[in-house]
Amino acid sequence: MIQVTNMSVRFGARTLYKDVNIKFTDGNCYGLIGANGAGKSTFLKVLNGELEPDTGNVSTNPGETIFMLKQDQFAFDEHKVLDTVLMGNPRLYEIMQEKEALYAKSEFSEEDGIKAGELEEEFANMDGWNAESDAAMLLNGLGIEVHLHDVFMKELSGAEKVKVLLAQALFGKPNTLLLDEPTNHLDIKAIAWLEEFLINYENTIIVVSHDRHFLNKVCTHIADVDYGKIKIFTGNYDFWYESSQLISKQLKDSNKKKEEKIKELEDFIARFSANASKSKQATSRKKILDKIVLEDLQPSTRKYPFIDFKPSRESGKSIAFIEDVEKTIEGEKLLSKVNFSVMKGDKIALLGNPLATTALLKLIAQEIKPDQGSVTIGQTITPSYIPRDNNEYFTKQEDICTWLSKYTDIEDMNFIRGFLGRMLFSGEEALKSVDVLSGGEKARCMLSKSMLEAPNLLLLDDPTNHLDLESIQALNNGLIQFKGEIIFVSHDHQFISTIANRIIEITENGIIDRRMSYDEYLEQEYHMND
Repeated sequence: MIQVTNMSVRFGARTLYKDVNIKFTDGNCYGLIGANGAGKSTFLKVLNGELEPDTGNVSTNPGETIFMLKQDQFAFDEHKVLDTVLMGNPRLYEIMQEKEALYAKSEFSEEDGIKAGELEEEFANMDGWNAESDAAMLLNGLGIEVHLHDVFMKELSGAEKVKVLLAQALFGKPNTLLLDEPTNHLDIKAIAWLEEFLINYENTIIVVSHDRHFLNKVCTHIADVDYGKIKIFTGNYDFWYESSQLISKQLKDSNKKKEEKIKELEDFIARFSANASKSKQATSRKKILDKIVLEDLQPSTRKYPFIDFKPSRESGKSIAFIEDVEKTIEGEKLLSKVNFSVMKGDKIALLGNPLATTALLKLIAQEIKPDQGSVTIGQTITPSYIPRDNNEYFTKQEDICTWLSKYTDIEDMNFIRGFLGRMLFSGEEALKSVDVLSGGEKARCMLSKSMLEAPNLLLLDDPTNHLDLESIQALNNGLIQFKGEIIFVSHDHQFISTIANRIIEITENGIIDRRMSYDEYLEQEYHMND
């Protein structure tokens, strides 16, 4: 349990939050959400004691432990993998080190014997004899194979280090677990394992994530950083989002009677209450949802970009044909015997090695040529490509308006300014130089460029990268409504599952091509590998 009392945090003249009074209790998982720059990571550091609030305090029960997922991938480079995980329980690891030093002595005094007995007793009380096997189980669950457990951290890849640090955070089973973007660099299997682990975690979890499927799966509550406050809502992310949108809509519609508003909300809550997770905590979570009070809900102050792709013309029958394509880049064969054609209405999610999926999208976008085979685009097709790495588009010192005007025949700068305003570049922000934009701002610029190109075929390589939750939600909704065809890569489960109607997985020997939803594909693959 963590109690936050009258807490305020300021950065210079800016107040992130003021007079926050909230409590985080055991058995619950809180998704901490808020716009970029709202102070989510800062709040976790305040809870962890790394930062002092300007006013107020953070308190816990005596003896309670708080552990935060480390972000520094290089901090443990000189330690072995298994030892790094064991450090997640500092006192247990300290005992293990003291024991090892004592037993390594050439002469063992009576005082050493007494000390060793005390350490052994404390070690046993902490279930120390199972510590290494428990740590190994965590590593295995996250996909770190046994042969890597005894190597040094510096020998691991960045993604592997993230998994080890996550195992470290989970190992100590702290009373409060603070996780900042824990699904970054995790594959599908590792994320699924983590979801189940957190669902059944008995203590308090506070998590920051841009993965909506993850938040929906593990969260019992949403802690919303908004209005300079932090307010807790019961339910998962989708419940919070749809509630916020529904109430905003109703507040704008003054003609509706209050009784109708309440009835609609009650029906909405009842629908979510019946959709509990299949976990051990399903029953308790449903009871929590049943206690939702309508008066607790209020619209958000967040702004969502307006993302709406409108093709200049409808696609013909011939869209794209990929025939016997092979491609090797920097000595690595990424594509072999790739054959498929894009049909009308297709929204294709590409799975597989990120280098291979990127290469395939570049081939279809005519950015590179195949070593063998051919890629043919239909005469009626207007493609628009958003690459994974967009830095080459933003090297010149020119304002956003000038930059965007190069990608459209529209010469009216007032139209361009208005268009950028809908993408949250309002007022003077539209005159910022593109070479100093943040990753999220660049991503919104690329989406603006793509919309003005009026394509009927979208080629998107990880388009949610660098976007905040609001922009991801807006893009997701825009692509669901898009009338053309899409070929895209994403690591966002909800993004893929709500958009794709066809899955193509690139393998070493060609492709697996299934005309089905992402969840159906995962279910099929699970049964095949079970």
